[in-house]
Amino acid sequence: MECGPALPDSLVLEIFLHLPHDAVLSAGLACRQWLAVSRDEFLWREVFYSYYRIPRSVPRHPASISWYREFKRLYDCIPCEEVQTLTEHHDQVLHLAFSHRGHRFSSCSKDCTIKLWDTERPDGLISLVHSSSMLHFNWAYTQFSQFNADDSLLLVSGVYLGPHQSSSGEIAVISLDNYTLLSRVRNKPYDVFGCWLNESHLISGNLHWIGNMTSRSVFWLNKAFQDVESENVNVVKRLFKIQNVNASTVRTVMVAHCRRHDNPDLLLDYEAQARARDGSQHRTLRFDLGGTDSEEGSEEEDGSSGRDDGEEGERLRRQGPSAVRLPQAASSGFGQVLQGCRSAGSAELEIEAKVARMMGRAHTKAPDPSLITPSGPGEGEDKTYLLFTTGSLTYSPHQIGMKRIMPDQMTTSGPVLGEERSSGEFFDSLDHVIDIHGHIIGMGLSPDHRYLYVNSRAWPAGCVISDPMSPPPIAEEIDLHVIDLKNLREEKMILRSHKAYTPNDECFFIFLDVSRDFVASGAEDKHGYIWDRHYNICLARLAHQDVVNCVAFSPADQELLLSASDDSSIKVWRSPRMVRLAQSVAPRPPRPRNLLASLLNRTKAAATTTTATATTTAAATEEEEETPHHHRPPPPLSGVSRYT
Repeated sequence: MECGPALPDSLVLEIFLHLPHDAVLSAGLACRQWLAVSRDEFLWREVFYSYYRIPRSVPRHPASISWYREFKRLYDCIPCEEVQTLTEHHDQVLHLAFSHRGHRFSSCSKDCTIKLWDTERPDGLISLVHSSSMLHFNWAYTQFSQFNADDSLLLVSGVYLGPHQSSSGEIAVISLDNYTLLSRVRNKPYDVFGCWLNESHLISGNLHWIGNMTSRSVFWLNKAFQDVESENVNVVKRLFKIQNVNASTVRTVMVAHCRRHDNPDLLLDYEAQARARDGSQHRTLRFDLGGTDSEEGSEEEDGSSGRDDGEEGERLRRQGPSAVRLPQAASSGFGQVLQGCRSAGSAELEIEAKVARMMGRAHTKAPDPSLITPSGPGEGEDKTYLLFTTGSLTYSPHQIGMKRIMPDQMTTSGPVLGEERSSGEFFDSLDHVIDIHGHIIGMGLSPDHRYLYVNSRAWPAGCVISDPMSPPPIAEEIDLHVIDLKNLREEKMILRSHKAYTPNDECFFIFLDVSRDFVASGAEDKHGYIWDRHYNICLARLAHQDVVNCVAFSPADQELLLSASDDSSIKVWRSPRMVRLAQSVAPRPPRPRNLLASLLNRTKAAATTTTATATTTAAATEEEEETPHHHRPPPPLSGVSRYT
């Protein structure tokens, strides 16, 4: 059969431009000419921008090598297919954390257990390795966990059982060698969570109320091993003491190790993209938060761990953990503040605010501009920052505070309380502050610690806060902000898709996570979401039966994602590419390690087979002689299928 004249490549390309991407790939299988045209870079550039609806001013990812492969990466490598559901928890699952190697992960829940899971089984499934209940430590539930840098220790943060207005929590350190408890550290308010500074030291918080709306937050550096060492060496040391005004408190601490050099493939040109879209300039608020504390001494500031327990706590412990989520505002002692504000008049609160600012200016150390300065590529030095949420206008956390940790502060050796108490400047000023203009409900660092991603619910534009106890209403849409920690500024881009519905005084934390290429977050609309970090587009929605509290990428493979929900389940998501690979690989029998043992086994098997064959043949012959020919079964049809 003769073939007619081939169509020109330009005409075939014009036709392909009007086809969906899957039709283009199918057409490319028809002949060599169409295959070559179906891989054309101009074609896939047009398909890429039109399919994902990306502004054409946004360039291709600097690490990509072709438009076709970039389209395939976003289409085929997103962890959006559910492959397993873990139901071992019996209440709301609040947090997930991977080890740095990615071979294990931990989960925290309202059932007051901390569970460890294995991700390296030969069949690809995830299995439970260990589970510990924290009820006997008078905890209401576990809320957060984190592996140290060498994956030998696990930090577990929990909430105490106690009176309704209690905001006390505790941090436990567990050895992953034998799952023994190494130390327990006081943590107040409990939504400070706590974090690792290095392999052997962790950071906790403590809160001391001075007035109705004024308090001080103290950051403590704790050694993970506090067994008998405390008799001879220091195991705790005060890092910073921050003054809080207008009923705000410090929450959600994390440590960022900002390196001097970056991998060029991971430098995302957010600034160029923002200028291309709206031509806006960066504007960052930089100021210091003042404070007041007329009395330096405190019985609780020496690290003593007084608890808000008692008969009420014992009664609640017997009843078990509540299935109702505690709001974020109440967790920081807002109920106590509200009760104090009701008893005090507006004039008294105004006077307290003025005195707090005056005392803060008089007793706060002046900021050192050399500690935290923007640096260009390859400039400056490695820096370690303590990041946390705070506020200065109202009790809801609307600012991100930054404090640099110097090398000599990364150990508990030296004076227990740091500097001498005789110093008149007993408050530490914040090195840098970024105002988000909304209620912050989540934070996450990129793997290289270059970018900080922040979940917030925005305030109305142009709102003015006149009463710190009445913050502005917050939006249902969650905005995902991006902050460049190297340049110390917020990038002018906001990722949206996820929602939250709880009001300002009840909204709670939603954990997000960042991988090399993607960022993911939970939401109150019963879904998790995945965005691409470079193109700022939403790529997938992950369905649950209730609020999604946390998502976590595997650091070893970003095509593996976990999501935790109030529906008491943990879902495992893999990319379509990994699902196909798992289905195509057939299980193989394990190869013997010992060659001699293998040969002996083969010899034994051959001898056994020969003996069995001879016995079977003799028995068959004997049976054939005794059986009438008309009772013999018909011979099988060799080489013919049973379905023929």
